[in-house]
Amino acid sequence: MLPELAPSASGIPGLELTELTGFALQFLFSMLRIGGFVLSAPLFAARFIPLPVRIIISVMLAVPVVLTVPMPSPDSLSGMGAVPMVLSELAIGLSAGVLMQVLFAAAIIAGDRIANTAGLGLAAQVDPSTGSQSPVIGQFFLLFLLVIFVVEDGHLAAIGILIESYRVIPAGGGLSPQALTGTILESAGVMFSTSASLMMPVVAVLLLINGVIGAITRSAPQLNIFAFGFPLTMTATIILLFLTVPVIASALSDLVAHSLHTLFEMLEQAGPDGRR
Repeated sequence: MLPELAPSASGIPGLELTELTGFALQFLFSMLRIGGFVLSAPLFAARFIPLPVRIIISVMLAVPVVLTVPMPSPDSLSGMGAVPMVLSELAIGLSAGVLMQVLFAAAIIAGDRIANTAGLGLAAQVDPSTGSQSPVIGQFFLLFLLVIFVVEDGHLAAIGILIESYRVIPAGGGLSPQALTGTILESAGVMFSTSASLMMPVVAVLLLINGVIGAITRSAPQLNIFAFGFPLTMTATIILLFLTVPVIASALSDLVAHSLHTLFEMLEQAGPDGRR
């Protein structure tokens, strides 16, 4: 017969209650950086992903982190001195997610500008990712970007970069807020330049078509602009989007790569030894 294990004072063989409480506190602390990223990053923060699913993702990703990354001692996490460390971890995760949201917004802006130029600004539907109304072309661009992001394993690369950030920014260690805010502000400029490069081929042709339609209606006022102008613009928009799909796909793929590279650089610079 097997020997019986004598229960400990806490009722769990071989495990003290204080050790269990300390490990649970460290586990919750390891979820802060990853949880902030999951709650704010593209795809993970979409409204069609329920909150319990995001919590489960954060818990599953925190398991290898708490087992491999040195965490602050339970004593340091149980006092008021843990508040700056908690805010620092949340700032890292939220900043990483906001950075990618800012860069991914270039696709939405490009789609909205194309829709407004083509006269489709009123053709708006509820965006399943954000829950707000946006033109259908903007939703098409965003979904196209998310598909490329998933197909190229961008979501796995982003999670890997965030977990690798523990090497540069130790859990509960120092942080450079200027690196986080400065990179996000610089990415706002990249967002507008990228959206302009995405929409320019289509918008330029549509502006020429609108100029031709204006000249025709000026020379022949009896023509109804809505009778031939709007169908012509719609047809041209569909043809242009169809023809530019390979170019747009390549540009969106470059946007995903640039977003991951910028995320890596931001976390590298945000560490105590980082350089701006």
